[in-house]
Amino acid sequence: MSVDKVVGSAEDAVADIPDGASLAVGGFGLAGIPWILIEALLDQGATGLTVVSNNCGVDGAGLGLLLESGRIDRVIASYVGENKEFARQYLAGELTVELTPQGTLAERMRAGGAGLGAFFTPTGVGTPVAEGGLPWRYHPDGTVMLASPPKEVRTFHGREMVLEESIVTDVALVRAAVADRAGNCVFHASARNFNPDAAMAGRLTLVEAERLVEVGELGPDEIHLPGVFVQRVVELTPDQASQKDIEKRTTRGDRPDPAPVPAVERSR
Repeated sequence: MSVDKVVGSAEDAVADIPDGASLAVGGFGLAGIPWILIEALLDQGATGLTVVSNNCGVDGAGLGLLLESGRIDRVIASYVGENKEFARQYLAGELTVELTPQGTLAERMRAGGAGLGAFFTPTGVGTPVAEGGLPWRYHPDGTVMLASPPKEVRTFHGREMVLEESIVTDVALVRAAVADRAGNCVFHASARNFNPDAAMAGRLTLVEAERLVEVGELGPDEIHLPGVFVQRVVELTPDQASQKDIEKRTTRGDRPDPAPVPAVERSR
């Protein structure tokens, strides 16, 4: 008989996350983020958190809620994005921020889940990413309190590469389009983004699923994330599953129509 990893609620899933925990969180901007698990963690009260995610949500949504509540102490991310509070806390010396190239961040999480200690990549060679000196945390007066250290650089196949350590976190928060009771997951289109990598990086991985199916309903070739990486599954209600805000809506009326292309150009 298959193991049933479904728990009663998002609140049950996050109940034992302690203060000071490290979290790998799926999503890109607001696409594919674990909305309900983040809100449950906000209500749960854990603080002093380290968050590993592509970014830290936006003002008033996603991980931005934890940030605004002063619950996050350190962020390992690819960019600040459009979150003004994220930028304010970083520049005011209230938050440690380790900016990491986007592909490197994804591979650091994937490598952690695969049991690798580190890997070499050409990304960042010849820049402060490799040479050190990136400001991780500021003093309130704007001077640098903590800067990134230099990293080992070696040559492979005639090309210099920098050593990047893998990432393993205490917990991972992930959103899937479909999951079965054993934790096998399917993601929808671009909402897959960082979710499989985040799931692999967590020692304890929590998945909120828009739709729950029985074991055997997913074909082996459909599965994007094997259940071996998942410990708890939360079945969302229809209202919860429909919660999918976007960062910015741009329509044709928001910008001038492009200039018409001359006929001579169209004919080439």
